[in-house]
Amino acid sequence: MPVSNTPLLDDVSLPADLRKLKPAQLRQFANELRAEVIDTVSTTGGHLGAGLGVVELTTAIHYVFNTPEDRLIWDVGHQCYPHKIITGRRDRIRTLRQGGGLSGFTKRSESEYDPFGAAHSSTSISAALGFAIANKLNDKPGRGIAVIGDGAMSAGMAYEAMNNAEAAGNRLVVILNDNDMSIAPPVGGLSAYLARIVSSREFLGVRQLARRIASKLPKAIYDAARKTDEYARGMTMGGTLFEELGFYYVGPIDGHNLEHLIPVLENVRDAAEGPCLIHVVTEKGKGYKFAEEAADKYHGVAKFDVVSGKQDKGPGGGPPAYQNVFGETLAKLADSDPRICTITAAMPGGTGVDKFAKAHPDKAFDVGIAEQHGVTFAAGLAAQGMRPFCAIYSTFLQRAYDQVVHDVAIQNLPVRFAIDRAGLVGADGSTHAGSFDVTYLATLPNMVVMAAADEAELAHMTYTAALHDSGPIAFRYPRGNGTGVPIPEKLERLEIGKGRIIKQGSKVAILSLGARLEEAKKAAERLEAKGLSTTVADLRFAKPLDQEMIRKLLTTHEVAVTVEEAAVGGLGAHVLTYASDNGLTDAGLKIRTMRLPDVFQDQDKPELQYAEAGLDADGIVDTVLKALRHNSANVEDATARA
Repeated sequence: MPVSNTPLLDDVSLPADLRKLKPAQLRQFANELRAEVIDTVSTTGGHLGAGLGVVELTTAIHYVFNTPEDRLIWDVGHQCYPHKIITGRRDRIRTLRQGGGLSGFTKRSESEYDPFGAAHSSTSISAALGFAIANKLNDKPGRGIAVIGDGAMSAGMAYEAMNNAEAAGNRLVVILNDNDMSIAPPVGGLSAYLARIVSSREFLGVRQLARRIASKLPKAIYDAARKTDEYARGMTMGGTLFEELGFYYVGPIDGHNLEHLIPVLENVRDAAEGPCLIHVVTEKGKGYKFAEEAADKYHGVAKFDVVSGKQDKGPGGGPPAYQNVFGETLAKLADSDPRICTITAAMPGGTGVDKFAKAHPDKAFDVGIAEQHGVTFAAGLAAQGMRPFCAIYSTFLQRAYDQVVHDVAIQNLPVRFAIDRAGLVGADGSTHAGSFDVTYLATLPNMVVMAAADEAELAHMTYTAALHDSGPIAFRYPRGNGTGVPIPEKLERLEIGKGRIIKQGSKVAILSLGARLEEAKKAAERLEAKGLSTTVADLRFAKPLDQEMIRKLLTTHEVAVTVEEAAVGGLGAHVLTYASDNGLTDAGLKIRTMRLPDVFQDQDKPELQYAEAGLDADGIVDTVLKALRHNSANVEDATARA
């Protein structure tokens, strides 16, 4: 019988098993856990570097704290693979990010060890505070433990939570995972020793006694003593800001050294004072050579060979990615337009802004995980005569909706919103699916909303947005590669609110918005084969609608079907409202709207997600036939008799 390479990990099904290990065994356990993460992601793809960076931290937290009674919340959650392995999910870990498998993020429905779901950043401290206060109010044991990265700390919500955290006392623990060394330099033995000392019960007791004595002194002396204490610790450990927010700061400490981590976490666990913030310094990709040497620390990877580190990128060539079409098109436009600039929120590569930044580095702004600031920053640029493009994922723009309304739309400022990841996104699941942007933008006065059917249309829309100075304008496009259509050298300025007819028919009209156009064309071919003459229109605009085209289509066809990669309340709702207001349904028109279902769809391959949603060619054909009150056999019989 072969000897296991992970003997300690094999005996750990849950954190309670981990706590049975001796401290001297934890180093080997962490090594086995890291190997398991590497092997898993090599077969599934997904987030690698972040998880490798917190192997020791994950081990230490579950070893010291009483999870799941102590509620552990991972900010964003992309670093949670080691956590999933040791919380009862190792037997399913190779189903990560697949249909019917484990989510790539924390998810409440998966495990009691995932008390709070996440995939967007900077929510952990607020949620952990909620758990901590709830237990305090109900006199129940259990802490709220938030693990948040230094990047997520750039979002205002983290500071809003910390400013409100003092009431939780020692029930709240925040662990700042500084994995870019953007806050602290490398730390050594002296820093670790100081961290152990200042987190110890003895030091905290002496400090509390000193505070009580100082509080009896005149106010000026008391204030001076308090500031001297915090200044001294801030100078050695960098925690003054956190102290001012009401936290007891400990650190920085080496997040890969279990001999440093364990005693500090134990001290914080047993402390009567709080809330506490522990500052640990880690390295993304730790323990895997190829991840350590990569510029992005192997943040998100395809399947890869563990020995060589070579990723499976699939077949080479093919159409360009939509985000790159946007970035490269905008860079060319900026060559002759000095007013064009870009803003993104920590996703330059994902949005194509990196392509623009390479050509125009002084006009590309990455504001960090701060979408609210990014939108209002863009509004200020627009108010001063610039032509800003705010390039943000659809789901991340949701975080800045008030700024879109209050700072952009009400003031009618010409901010251009390049909305990436529109529609369903595959392995990232519901948290990253761009389902709602058509609805939440097209409802706003002054807003223009476009959707690109292919990469050529995206280039035209980028050009159109650049020249649109009369108010805000948005254009959405999906994740992944285009359809393969050529991008014209000379771009076209689209007429606002005007669509195009792709194929002319007489009985059935398919009104498509965005990247479902290819499926609409396939559906038209199948309907034609059944004797149903079909028109296919690419509306291009969800707002303003092409009312002239829509009126003509609805009054000259027996069946009209709208198709969009968006939730209820989008294109279909606007077309129905227009038709109703103008009496276009009074004469018996059969009109149907096809949209994403009113559920949050789990991860799967995009084509399977759209099939599940009924937004593929089969779904379109079925919708048309049902509207005609025919099944396919009846239609074929009628066609044969004709």
